[in-house]
Amino acid sequence: MVANVTASDIDKLSISNIPLKSQREYEKVASMRLQFLSLERRRLDQFTVLVRNVPPDPDETVSELLEHFFLVNHPDHYLTHQVVCNANKLASLVKKKKKKQNWLDYYQLKYSRNQSQRPQMKTGFLGHFGGKVDAIDHHISEIGELSKEIEEERTRVLKDPKSIMPAAFVSFKTRWGAAVCAQTQQSRNPTLWLTEWAPEPRDVYWQNLAIPYMSLKVRRLIIGVAFLLLTFFFIIPIASVQALASIEGIEKRAPFLKSVIEIKFIKSVIQGFLPGIVLKLFLIFLPTILMIMSKFEGFISLSSLERRSATRNYIFLIINVFLGSILTGAAFEQLNSFIKQSANEIPKTIGVAVPMKATFFITYIMVDGWAGIAGEVLMLKPLIFYHLKNFLLVKTEKDREEAMDPGSLGFHTGEPRIQLYFLLGLVYATVTPVLLPFIVIFFAFAYLVFRHQIINVYNHEYESGAAFWPDVHGRIITGLVISQLALMGLLSTKEAAQSTPFLIALPVLTIWFHRFCNGRHKSAFVKYPLQEAMMKDTLERARDPNFNLKACLHSAYVHPIFKGDDDDEDDLSVEMETESVLVPTKRQSQRNTPVPSKISGGYSPSLLEAVKNGEL
Repeated sequence: MVANVTASDIDKLSISNIPLKSQREYEKVASMRLQFLSLERRRLDQFTVLVRNVPPDPDETVSELLEHFFLVNHPDHYLTHQVVCNANKLASLVKKKKKKQNWLDYYQLKYSRNQSQRPQMKTGFLGHFGGKVDAIDHHISEIGELSKEIEEERTRVLKDPKSIMPAAFVSFKTRWGAAVCAQTQQSRNPTLWLTEWAPEPRDVYWQNLAIPYMSLKVRRLIIGVAFLLLTFFFIIPIASVQALASIEGIEKRAPFLKSVIEIKFIKSVIQGFLPGIVLKLFLIFLPTILMIMSKFEGFISLSSLERRSATRNYIFLIINVFLGSILTGAAFEQLNSFIKQSANEIPKTIGVAVPMKATFFITYIMVDGWAGIAGEVLMLKPLIFYHLKNFLLVKTEKDREEAMDPGSLGFHTGEPRIQLYFLLGLVYATVTPVLLPFIVIFFAFAYLVFRHQIINVYNHEYESGAAFWPDVHGRIITGLVISQLALMGLLSTKEAAQSTPFLIALPVLTIWFHRFCNGRHKSAFVKYPLQEAMMKDTLERARDPNFNLKACLHSAYVHPIFKGDDDDEDDLSVEMETESVLVPTKRQSQRNTPVPSKISGGYSPSLLEAVKNGEL
């Protein structure tokens, strides 16, 4: 701050509170990420690389080929590997058997409480049709048949070369060796021996590892087209229903309700809250749809699935909630006229429409933002699902524990919504500042509530180490550019065209700044610096020279179906260990979250060293 100038407390809310030469946020987050990675205990994913598109060899198995390749090309650092197998069908059978076993436990418990009559069930659709049979005998029989199927499928997975995928998790003795492998081209042919950093074990989405690598491009093209169609066609029902949710729309479609909706209270509710509620209802299933799309694309980690879903969710919200709500308002109900306009007129059209929709967005913030935060405090959605599951599905204590699971935060649902409110704040800061207090109240309560929920309520499914920050920064820049274009359009309608050429510099400089930040700092979120890796390796060798890393990696990247808790899965683990060196299965670690991952069955790598040292 300038010397000899005093600032009051209110100045802390202004730019006066920013110190001279303050650090850029991108640079600060990159520094914090590297510091976090350097201070954290051993993470197995820092020693492991995912290798895909291993070329076929008529004389060697995938495992032998992998071992020979890395012993030749990384002789001083290669440690071990785990070949990826397609065990999706086996996992499905084991899951089905668990459900049958759960029902058997329920009927046996029911019979133990009343032994005068054995429980009966119907074998038809949903247990409500078909002939009656003894429930206990029926489930014992079905479990026996499933056990035979599991045994046959297990044999096939172990013996059939077609079940072994041309991919593997390759682990190295040092972080430096893993970094060199993950961040360099391994072969003269750039389409073979493709390497990337492996997700941490509990972050792996195992089902997608069985997808052939060459089909991923086709899958992503299909989903790209499907998302484009979903985004632009979804605006039609939203516009239609929002038009009906207005006073004029209701009177036109249902004239007999005219006397009712003219009542002052009902009229104010319809004008103020009904359009926002209708829009919110249309968006309920959007995150689920986008997550299904991401899974079809073939991403191999939970974090990458959420990252892609969040990006598409944000794009969808900009087009359908922000632009869609603006362009389908009362003044622009004819979207066709907007489409036929020249490109030069589009900013002017948006500039005119933005101030007119301020009231709608204020009510939307209250309906979606404020009410959403209140629902987050009450855990309203999990509470409703718990009671539904408790009424319809819960049969045993195990079912009850699963029904009470709060799940994870869900980056793909929460972050795009917060970014939408940030966009609204930027757009309306210079257009309709009365909207800003509603935004500030939302962010204040959101900070307090989500901080509490993350620390005390939600499960920690994976640790990204701030790897999502480049996406967050990109969406903030997008909001800035949209707000600048809207301001240009608005000023051009106020006979202030002389200022427009000067305003053009704003989006240009903003985009340049984003490219500058990405060019300078983004690599810290994608790559692991060799200098940091060598420093960490040197320190750990000096601190614990006898640490057995290979023992920790022994079962870390084994398919979770071979690391199960029940008897059958334990048998699978033993046989995999004795019959095949590809996927050793002895479990040696624990998670630091309340429940194991539902997808990967993995563990928190930060606890592995403590487990090995006998601290847990």
